[in-house]
This record gives sequence, structure tokens and C-alpha cells, in this order.
Amino acid sequence: MTQRRVVFLLYPQFQVLDLAGPHEVFAQTEQWVPEGEGYAVEIVAGGAGAVRACHGIDIAAGSGVQQCQGPLDTLVVVGGPGDREAVDDELLVGWLKEAAGRARRVASVCTGAFLLARAGLLDGRRAVTHWAACERLAREHPDVTVTPDQIFVHDGAVWTSAGITAGMDLALAMVEEDHGPEVSRAVARMLVMFVQRPGGQAQFSTQLAAQRPTRQPLRDVQAWVTDHLAEDLTVRVLAERAGMSERNFTRVFRAETGLTPAAYVETVRVEAARALLETTDTTIDAIARSCGFGHAETLHRCFKRTLGVTPGQYRHHFSRAG
Repeated sequence: MTQRRVVFLLYPQFQVLDLAGPHEVFAQTEQWVPEGEGYAVEIVAGGAGAVRACHGIDIAAGSGVQQCQGPLDTLVVVGGPGDREAVDDELLVGWLKEAAGRARRVASVCTGAFLLARAGLLDGRRAVTHWAACERLAREHPDVTVTPDQIFVHDGAVWTSAGITAGMDLALAMVEEDHGPEVSRAVARMLVMFVQRPGGQAQFSTQLAAQRPTRQPLRDVQAWVTDHLAEDLTVRVLAERAGMSERNFTRVFRAETGLTPAAYVETVRVEAARALLETTDTTIDAIARSCGFGHAETLHRCFKRTLGVTPGQYRHHFSRAG
């Protein structure tokens, strides 16, 4: 085998971590594979030389896109606020479309998906980008099936990932595809990535997804929910704890958090179950009971619906127990 050629495409006002994170994943792989079987990483842009990132850091592109010829293994387009101008750069988009035909797989990090879409590489495919840009991607490119609640999406030879750090999850998944799970886990440990997140994992936690309520009774209810997951958490019970009628509690809770009480409870339970699957060897049935799902079948359905994987699959790939 020879080294796999990985090319990152930059443009002005890109996000540094969209490059640095995946780049480091590929670079670290060298320690865990036979000599000459890792990755040869290149950085290209519209022209050779310094490319300024969105926060003022200059990164040197080794060559311009027109000099980047020959077969590629992996082509990665980074994201950043400069994507809005980059999609109108005919040189970049034209080269991207042509180079994709020479690559085994094509990928984007964050809003780099907009360049893939402009090049027609996402037509008829599922894709994801940063959660804040998913609606724009769906609106501007109706031929793309946007899946906003995923870390990364692998559809055929095209991979897309959510914002920033999700690019490292995508790169680890590629390493696993190329070299197996033991190598990808070794790289994750070296980079102190405690959990290699699955593609189906939600982009942000319940605590981030739900706005923090301004009313103290609602905050108290949220805290109580976390400590009493195995108990009855119906709207009636939660409304009583808040000292409100069920109708008023439901209206106010949704207005202040952006989630219905039922949706909030379910996602908190799923997150608690994830933590137990990652850090303990407790049986799935016991986890289901302790987190308020009652039965393993219910937990299984919720995991598949919200994360895209089963509890068993999640534990197999991401357990830190032992």
C-alpha cells in the first residue's frame, strides 16, 4: 500500500479548527499503522501562499488548485464565514467539481458543505452542516436532503459534517473505515477525545438545545427532572412542582426553553442513558429502568430515533468502561 493522499481546500476567512482538527487526526494515524500506509496531507487554495482565516491567522497553502493534479484519496473542503464568497469563486468551485472525479471520497467540514452543494456534489444526497446553517443549506439547495440533527453524514462517496469539532469525528470515522476501529480509537485517545461520537449523535446537548428559563420555578423543575429520571415525569407532575396549571406550565415551558416538557424529559433521559453506556457495564435493561424508559425496547426506539444508533451499537463503539 502507499500513503493515502488527503487534500484540504482553503479559501479566505475559513475556520482554522475545520482544518487543524481533521488534519491532526490524519497526521496522528502515522503512529498506529505500518510505515508508508498512513496519509500524505496537502493544503491547497486559489493560489499558493498564505490564506487568512476568519480570526486573523495565516495558513500557508502549499499550492494553488490548478497545480493540484493527479489522483486523490480524500478531498476535504473546510468551512468558515468565507463560504458565502467562496461559493461564487468559479475557479474554486470548478476545480472542486473536477477534482471530485479524481478522488475516492469527498468531504466537507461545517459550512464547507455549501461549496460541495454549489459544485453539484450533494444533489440527491443526504448532508449536514453546522446547526446554525442547516436551514440555509436546505433553502438554497432544495435537491439536498439536509439532516440537521447529526454530527456527520456518510452518503456514498460523499461525507459531510456539522460544525468545527465534528470534523474530527468525521476524520476518525474515515480512519476507522481505512484502518479499523482499533487504530481510530488509538488516535482518539492520543488526542484526548474521550468519546468518538457517532454520526447519528445530536449536534448539541439538551442543556444547549434548551434555552435557560428566566423563571426560577422552571429552573427548579429542570434540576428536579435530572435527579428523578426514573419517576413519573408527566406534565401533571411537573406542573404541580412548578405550582402551575398543566396548560399554563406547558405553554410557559415551551416559550422559555423552546422544547415541550415531554421532549425535554426524553432528551434528558437519553443523555443520561448515553453517559451510563459510555462509563459503566450496567445492563441495557437496567439502564432503561434507571433512566425512566421502563424497558430496553423503549430505550432502543428512542436511541434509534434521536441518535440513529441502538444502545448496543453506541456502547460497542464508545464505551469507556474498564
